[in-house]
Amino acid sequence: MSAGSFPSEIYKANVELQQRIIELLQECGSNWMAAVQQFGMGGTSDSTAQIEGRLRAADWQSLATLPSEVCWPVFQSRLNDVQAANQIALKNQISFATGLQQALGNWHQSVFDAFGSALEGGNFFKHWGISGAQAVTTDAKTAEK
Repeated sequence: MSAGSFPSEIYKANVELQQRIIELLQECGSNWMAAVQQFGMGGTSDSTAQIEGRLRAADWQSLATLPSEVCWPVFQSRLNDVQAANQIALKNQISFATGLQQALGNWHQSVFDAFGSALEGGNFFKHWGISGAQAVTTDAKTAEK
């Protein structure tokens, strides 16, 4: 790689990192949407079916016991839903963190490779009108002051 392609290689590495982070965020968001839809549909349909069944039966005395009979099973099912939501949250966070770690590792390697290739030819400082040797001696003189 020439020193002239160094900026484009860094830009490419940054774009790939951003793209991967966006993909990870979209994946995590879609997992959350699926979980919310699953939990939202399950709990309300069960309790609604029980209430409608009692209303159709026209047994008014059984309606008096409805809150205690419906409340406890709904509470238990919601407790199970909370535990499942915690497991899904943990799974999503681990998946996102692992993907982000891999993306950052790939980015780091790409940037390292770009720097390594640009410095190999000794033309890295050519854009500024100085050679690699002049840059090193200029840095040494600055360090001595």
